[in-house]
Amino acid sequence: MSLTKELIKVNNLQLAAKLVSDQLVMGMHASKRSGMGAEFEQYRHYIPGDDPKRIDWKLFARTQKHQIRESSTESTLCINFILDLSGSMNYSENGVSRLNYAKILLASLSYLGFRQSDHMNLYFLKDGQLERVVTEGKQSFQKILYQLENAKAAGNWTFEKVNFQDFQSKAKELLIFASDLFQTDSEFFSLIKTWERPGKEILIFQILGEREIDLNLEGIIKFKDLETNQTRELSASEIKKDYEKNFNFFLNELDNELNLKNVHIYRCKLSDPISEVLKNALKKLKWS
Repeated sequence: MSLTKELIKVNNLQLAAKLVSDQLVMGMHASKRSGMGAEFEQYRHYIPGDDPKRIDWKLFARTQKHQIRESSTESTLCINFILDLSGSMNYSENGVSRLNYAKILLASLSYLGFRQSDHMNLYFLKDGQLERVVTEGKQSFQKILYQLENAKAAGNWTFEKVNFQDFQSKAKELLIFASDLFQTDSEFFSLIKTWERPGKEILIFQILGEREIDLNLEGIIKFKDLETNQTRELSASEIKKDYEKNFNFFLNELDNELNLKNVHIYRCKLSDPISEVLKNALKKLKWS
């Protein structure tokens, strides 16, 4: 059983987020304020590379455990989490749906943001609207978990109806977007280019399935469009070559169109451990 499938079976998004975030290397982004300040936050286990001077040696004398004493000050970073809730997010492989994968991924990042006292907002992209469902403030982390747990994907969306005013400010912000980036025209290209501006970093998680990439199927298969519910029966072997050609063209076009200064795309598969995905993706950020 995959690690992600095990996290889904836990059926507790907060616990899953904690389990994932606890696996990440500490101190990966610059808004991390834990250190030598005056306000005590917690203890954590010593990690190779930590300054030995930060070990609480009095505690070691009592427990024989190497513990780092952490403190924090308030963060000034604002993180906007954005979740695509179009119908194609319901796609699943081996018991892991793209939607559940995205939920755990964003919940884990919001848990890190919570521990760092970051300001956090959550947006849903659904039914032709970009809706802010959680506003920064007290208990924003718990509200994010609640909204993620109850989020359902369905239908498609029309780019022309989306309001982007929330992302027009010049404030320093981090936008984290989870999606498959499947589009009928160039709507995601236009969307992300609208978000991109100085002072903002955009981290995009494109979540794909193994079979979506290589179409490793045989026989006559009934394909269903998860956004329109239209179905077609096709021979997998006959369409495989053209499918892979078109899919690779889509990925290359995506990389070229979104090769922008402050935009970072991290492509992951449903079989990838989420903790490793986050660890590698966060390294792309300038503020890491």
